[in-house]
Amino acid sequence: MKPKPYGRVLARLAKDYDIDRFRRENGESPFRVLVGCVISLRTKDEVTYPATERLFALARDPRGMMALTEKAIAEAIYPAGFYRTKARQIRALSRLLVERYSSRVPEEIDALVELPGVGRKTANLTVTLGYGKPGICVDTHVHRIAGRLGWTAERSAEKTEQALRATLPRRWWIPINETLVRHGQAVCHPVSPRCSICTVASMCPRVGVVRSR
Repeated sequence: MKPKPYGRVLARLAKDYDIDRFRRENGESPFRVLVGCVISLRTKDEVTYPATERLFALARDPRGMMALTEKAIAEAIYPAGFYRTKARQIRALSRLLVERYSSRVPEEIDALVELPGVGRKTANLTVTLGYGKPGICVDTHVHRIAGRLGWTAERSAEKTEQALRATLPRRWWIPINETLVRHGQAVCHPVSPRCSICTVASMCPRVGVVRSR
């Protein structure tokens, strides 16, 4: 079987995008990465980063966040998508961090996904960007593009994560999310991807692509 060009594809795409933006904007604090990722769900970067900055100007650790009212958190992160729900989740997860973990964000994915509003995507980002530990964060972009590239044939993001863990060289585990998210936002759209301007088109079998530009 011909080996898949994981490294060539990801290295080429990494040149096209600012793949360090999330880490740069949120720093290396696991708590800030965790909260920033909760805010980012279904929200554009242009809204997420200023919202996270406003919130952390009010509180920078779980105990301080727990002391804020849901209304204060919601006002700080508005207009992030579902900002009221996220405000409730941020306050609740901060309380659990204080009560269960002495205000320290856990390093284990299984522990993180037990926190309110935290799924595997958020947990993986917190572990990889907050602690530098190996992990693969699979969201809708990574799931879609990995399928189009022929890297996986799974129907769920969780199964795609498992498949990539088994085949993707570990050096690409952390950067794959930001790289493919940027590519998905700019070029490899869910409907009618812009294959004519894609810099890795020659390495992509376009699995499942019916119409492109």
